[in-house]
Amino acid sequence: MNVQEMKWQVPFLLMLCVLCDISGQLHYVIPEEMRIGAVVGNIVKDLGLHITDLAYRNPHLHFDGNVQYLNVNLENGNLYIMGRIDRDEMCKEATDCFIDFEIVAENPLTVFDIKIAIEDINDNPPSFFKEIIELELSESTTSGSSFPLESAHDPDIGRNSLLSYKLNLNPYFIIKEKQSTDGNTYVYLLLEKSLDREVQNKHNLILTAFDGGDPIKSGTIQIKMTVTDVNDNAPVFEKDIYKSSLKENPQKSSLVMQITAHDIDEGVNGEIMYSFSSVPDNARHIFSLNPHSGEITISGSLDFEEVKVIRLGVEAKDGGGLVSHCKVHLEVIDENDNAPEIKLSTVTTSTPEDSPPGTVIALININDKDSGENGKVTCQIQDQTSLTLVSASKNYYKLLTKTILDREKASEYNITVIAHDNGTPPLSTSTSFKLQITDINDNAPTFEEMSYVVYVPENNSPGASIYKVKAADLDLDKNSQVTYSIVPTNEDGVTVFSSVSINSQTGIIYAQRTFDYEKFREFQIIVSANDCGNPSLSSNATVKVFITDLNDNSPQILYPSFGSDGSAVYELIPPSSEAGYLVTKVVAVDADSGHNAWLFYNLIHTTSSGFFNIGLHTGEIRTSRGFLDKDAMKQKVVIVVKDNGQPTLSTTATLNLVFAENVKEALPEVSITPRNTDFDLNFYLVIALAAISFLFLVTVLLMFVRRCLKQSSTIPPMSYAHGTLPYPYELYFAADSGKKEFTLMDVNGENSKVNNLSTDNSALLLMYNEDINIKYENDTQTEVSYEFYY
Repeated sequence: MNVQEMKWQVPFLLMLCVLCDISGQLHYVIPEEMRIGAVVGNIVKDLGLHITDLAYRNPHLHFDGNVQYLNVNLENGNLYIMGRIDRDEMCKEATDCFIDFEIVAENPLTVFDIKIAIEDINDNPPSFFKEIIELELSESTTSGSSFPLESAHDPDIGRNSLLSYKLNLNPYFIIKEKQSTDGNTYVYLLLEKSLDREVQNKHNLILTAFDGGDPIKSGTIQIKMTVTDVNDNAPVFEKDIYKSSLKENPQKSSLVMQITAHDIDEGVNGEIMYSFSSVPDNARHIFSLNPHSGEITISGSLDFEEVKVIRLGVEAKDGGGLVSHCKVHLEVIDENDNAPEIKLSTVTTSTPEDSPPGTVIALININDKDSGENGKVTCQIQDQTSLTLVSASKNYYKLLTKTILDREKASEYNITVIAHDNGTPPLSTSTSFKLQITDINDNAPTFEEMSYVVYVPENNSPGASIYKVKAADLDLDKNSQVTYSIVPTNEDGVTVFSSVSINSQTGIIYAQRTFDYEKFREFQIIVSANDCGNPSLSSNATVKVFITDLNDNSPQILYPSFGSDGSAVYELIPPSSEAGYLVTKVVAVDADSGHNAWLFYNLIHTTSSGFFNIGLHTGEIRTSRGFLDKDAMKQKVVIVVKDNGQPTLSTTATLNLVFAENVKEALPEVSITPRNTDFDLNFYLVIALAAISFLFLVTVLLMFVRRCLKQSSTIPPMSYAHGTLPYPYELYFAADSGKKEFTLMDVNGENSKVNNLSTDNSALLLMYNEDINIKYENDTQTEVSYEFYY
């Protein structure tokens, strides 16, 4: 059972001992850290009181200190825990720990002494004052030496504070405990095996302290052990004998060799100083020894003819006085001290790039004063792939071209001739000269692109620059000078020179005329680039010119047709039409393209405000409400059609609308005073022409109908193509005693009759491009559909 279970299970933890002596004192025994609200005892039962008198006597607790640990429940008389009781904090390391207080009861006044013994629980682990102990031991420390360590502390008492120690497993140290006369346990380290800093200079140990509680608690401390050095190792050379060879005539301060000794001690004990222990008389002025690095360098002259073998003695001493020795054997080698000589007998400083392979560039003489292998010379040229060196005789070489030269890849060659002998080490001599490659016209001009795309806005100014082409020629001087021209071509019988021209020096292309996107949208030209070489070389590039659209055309209204003053012919609207009635559809086009040709329709003026609306994109004019008596029969509607260009262009027009059920009702509204005599004349001529045409067509139709009636009593209706307006009108003729009746059918299918239509009336009717149905009324009726145009 752990501590938390002990705290919460009161019946098993209290071990409550209630003792009542004759003086009226109560004794309780409880463990520390009981939970708040846990019951210690019942004072009614333990003091021999009656539960019914408890509230009347009003018992209350009196503590000497400021902390009230317990309280009494007046309903049942239970004495319960009111605050945290920590024995380790209250009584420290005292063996006995009590809480003394009085219970004062009234009616009659009585004082009861209460004494509560607090028992310790194992609620604290052992702990060390430090987290890390750092120690230093010399590697000369003998086995069996001991080192006292800090003891752990546990605030619990009794068995809960009983300590034992354990050290992590290691080959050098163990832990020992010692009981002192004062009853305390002390712990110390014991060295069982001798230390060697050169083997291991750091030891990390973990000391763990355990208490005697149940369950056991523990605490740890880290011990860092540093092993200090003693001078127990002499320097050791890497070799007993160092052998080397060196050439005669070495440079002063040049390195001959470096001898190295190691001392595994540290600090002063590991610092090494080098010195010569023996030097022959003929070498005392030749060599120097660096006492710190062990480098042997040249300090004088060395001649193979004077000395051939040198033997030196070297010693190494550490800071503790220990010394080691080694020997140095040096062999002097005769050197090749004469370099080859190079002479240029014949040299060509320039050659054309079309020189054939094998062309002689230079004749070279080589000589070396040495003899034997040191006098044998090999000659070569450095970093050249286009030239080659060929032996001509014992001491002569020829420099030849190996491949065809290309000035555009390499305009000159820095030729370096190197001669080296076979000595050890070989000596070499070099000499350099330049070979210039002269140009021939072997490269045609090259355009930056083989095909160009040019965009030119329409309405450009003649002579304006529209593009610039550029060609480059890799040749030099005149061979690289480029002129431009346009290759003559014809497109649809039109020569290209009528559209563009080019500056022969700069390659700038100019427009020869103003381009109109609506007429001429693209064309292609071929530009030729020619160099000034002999013979001249050339190349071509294609230039595609696209004319881009500008908003230079206003919208044009195709329907309805408008007069010269911008007003359309009259449209009839039945007064009985309801909201949403389609009056007409305005159709407009724009000669531009793309966004410039997007059209928008708007009303800018109407006789009756809010009577009509127009579709922004469709151009459909519809009524917004029904016709009222107060509304004017004749309505004028001004529309504007705008395009989407920048700047926006627009066209306005006026529509004349008449509210009438038939043509007869509309006549007074359309009888407008003409503006001038010419207009009157034209107006009447149109009416006369329309009347004659109407009568002619009616006659033909009647003859056709009568002929068909003779063949069949029923003739299916004949339909002709509809006009452009959305209004169907039907004209009916009766077959009785010459009575003529015109019936106009509006969009709702209702018939409006006009009796005794005059010639003028017929002319007005012909102003509508509509379907007219002619019905012959008799026992058998025939309906014919015909289309009239104005």
